[in-house]
Amino acid sequence: MLALNTLRGIRVVSAPHILDAATWPAHVTALRIAPDDIFAIAATEADAAEVEAADPHSIVVDETGFVGCWLDQQELEHITRHIEWHAPSHRPALVQGYVAGVPAKMWLTNELSLLLCASPYAAELSERIS
Repeated sequence: MLALNTLRGIRVVSAPHILDAATWPAHVTALRIAPDDIFAIAATEADAAEVEAADPHSIVVDETGFVGCWLDQQELEHITRHIEWHAPSHRPALVQGYVAGVPAKMWLTNELSLLLCASPYAAELSERIS
């Protein structure tokens, strides 16, 4: 059974061109969840200093509203049995849709992939994919 854990990071909301120019440390997984919104997993506010310097109106806050788990290829294959849409073959890619009937996102890379969803859906998603 996959364990969904709280994903800690920061949420950065800023003008799209500011986010386009932002760079992140190698240890940070920065997911562009909307044109003006990034969820940077394992990031700290210090990691977002560049964005704040470029746009003093940026919103940078701690984010703990998502849960997720990293998946190896075998686990990813198990999860894809619970989706009704096709995952893109090009990687990396951030995709979203229903996973086992629960709204979720997947960050697909060539090595590990990340399954994530909003915290209130954690128990339901865990139950449905087990």
